[in-house]
Amino acid sequence: MKYVIRILFIAVVALICIGYYFKNTGDHPTGDKIVGVGILVASFILMPIFIYHRWKNKKVKDYMLTEENLNKMRDYERKKDRKEI
Repeated sequence: MKYVIRILFIAVVALICIGYYFKNTGDHPTGDKIVGVGILVASFILMPIFIYHRWKNKKVKDYMLTEENLNKMRDYERKKDRKEI
């Protein structure tokens, strides 16, 4: 999966760079379209795959502010404050 993400990232960067090159040289009027395709691929294909890859084995409950997690944070702060004194 990480190789697919890397290849897509390189392809997106290449599309954007090629598009700006064509746009600045003035030879091809399709430079804006190439940049647009690169941005669309980055936002609708690359980002969802990247987010899925990073979150697939995570527990969402660990990142939510539940009463249990708030108590853990309070206990941690209390322990930290006691050690600094």
